[in-house]
Amino acid sequence: MEVSRWSQCYAVFSQMKKNTSAPLPAKKSKYSGQSIRAIPIRILSVGKRRSPGVHLLVEEYMEKLRHYCSVEDVHVKSNPKSSSNVKAQIDAEDMVIMQQIRHEDWVVVLDEHGLDVGSEQLANLLGDAGRTSSTRLAFCIGGPYGHGPRLRDRADVTIRLSSMVLNHQIALIVLLEQLYRSWTIIKGQKYHH
Repeated sequence: MEVSRWSQCYAVFSQMKKNTSAPLPAKKSKYSGQSIRAIPIRILSVGKRRSPGVHLLVEEYMEKLRHYCSVEDVHVKSNPKSSSNVKAQIDAEDMVIMQQIRHEDWVVVLDEHGLDVGSEQLANLLGDAGRTSSTRLAFCIGGPYGHGPRLRDRADVTIRLSSMVLNHQIALIVLLEQLYRSWTIIKGQKYHH
């Protein structure tokens, strides 16, 4: 009998929340050396046009990640028409992101108030997601004002990359590097020390 993905998510992240300050021993994932399902990843990020330097780094890490799993980068333009009304802008951006998410996606929202996760814990998240009935991991990076309640309610988990607020372009680069690092941890490769 299959355990629902909601109860799996709750169990995984309840444990992560309890252990946010304690790193895993020997910097390994609980999945290190195991064969796990490489669940496809879709990254949805809101923001203005990317700079050429950011574009190069995104492409570099996307190429590295493709050695481990299918990965897709979806750039959602900020809604400048609603810039005088912040709530309307957030709602419009969330609506576009919600249209890109399937019912069976495992949704991870990135937010400064989310769970504090380390590299090993992110590797565990990838492994745990591969054991659910979800067909894809969707990481959501908000625009200048973050995400609204609709997308937050849809999230299976909310994490943060830093306690500092990060520009969406920097958040994307950090996320891609950490996803790549997570796969090297799972595979027991020498990238992570």
